[in-house]
Amino acid sequence: MKDLVISLLEWIMSLGHLGIALGLMVEVIPSELVLSYGGYMVSQGHLNFTLSVIAGTIGGTLAQLFLYWMGYYGGRPFLEKYGKYVLISKKQIDLSERWFNKYGTGVIFFARFIPVVRHAISIPAGIAKMSFAKFTLFTTLAVVPWSIFFIELGSRLGSNWEDIKTIAAPYTRGIMIIAVVVIFLFILYKVKKK
Repeated sequence: MKDLVISLLEWIMSLGHLGIALGLMVEVIPSELVLSYGGYMVSQGHLNFTLSVIAGTIGGTLAQLFLYWMGYYGGRPFLEKYGKYVLISKKQIDLSERWFNKYGTGVIFFARFIPVVRHAISIPAGIAKMSFAKFTLFTTLAVVPWSIFFIELGSRLGSNWEDIKTIAAPYTRGIMIIAVVVIFLFILYKVKKK
């Protein structure tokens, strides 16, 4: 399996910056791996850091817009029937819908840093007909630091980029905790406001 992933990454990166965008749009391989391998390619002088971040941001945002539109135009019944073809389970839809209904539109930004929820949260935003501009803004603002973080880490790791999951775990765990705390504080603020 590892050889297959590396072969796919090499093929994606042979497309240059476009490969990073496509890798994040399709996300057959987790974005952390695509971006860190892109960072490795930056460290080797094959790609430009800034253009890689831009490509990651475009690809990551477009992937989420696709899910948003599926929710917006297809609704829950469509997603329950066809979501499996884009690796979206009913369980993920249920969880993300609960988060969105409970925490509101602000969750779009912070949920991007929480596993499982980060991709699926776009669906209830579409179902709820959240403003397209607001959704795109929150999504882009979350994808930028994600792209910078993993491209920079991959660049620093160089040929050890494959260790990204182990090395990034303490950071991503910390970011996830901060995101959950901010969501909690946001809820607290909403409750006190009422």
